[in-house]
Amino acid sequence: MGDNEIVELFLRRDEAAIERTAEKYGGRLRSLAYGIVTDRQTAEECENDAYLEAWDSIPPHEPRSYLYAFLARIVRHIGLDRCRERTRLKRSAYIVELSRELQECIPAPDDTVRLIDDMALAEAINGFLGGLSAEKRGVFIRRYFHLDSIAEISHRFGISESKVKSMLFRCRNKLRERLEKEGCEI
Repeated sequence: MGDNEIVELFLRRDEAAIERTAEKYGGRLRSLAYGIVTDRQTAEECENDAYLEAWDSIPPHEPRSYLYAFLARIVRHIGLDRCRERTRLKRSAYIVELSRELQECIPAPDDTVRLIDDMALAEAINGFLGGLSAEKRGVFIRRYFHLDSIAEISHRFGISESKVKSMLFRCRNKLRERLEKEGCEI
């Protein structure tokens, strides 16, 4: 079943929407959640909570052309919230490490400024990612969206860990330059 038909089921408030979504994306969503929470049961809870949040969010949203991205964003936020709630020190330290890697590139303005600049920042980051090669973009997204370790990325892409590290370092520097060029405060 296609994303369009699944979204139609959500819009009609048909409970089959959740079943079809789980059939199509359940494994990927669980895997994403597991990468964040590192516990199978919690990952399943995150997946189920994501279905509930999608049920509550569709409508007004109609993610016909980006259903997986819509669900992945939800499950990612739920997983990060679970990490914060449980204060899992080891995983928490890992997330802090990833945040430090990006803090020099992505601004963290106050809420008022953030509301005004969010769209411009998102456009600049999307433009930056769109200009990367498929491999670099994949490595960057696996690290900073999926929170994969350097070793996992190395294995997934069949490249050395040192190449992954240098690729990420260069991408962060290019992202910082792009954001400065676009006028985003860093």
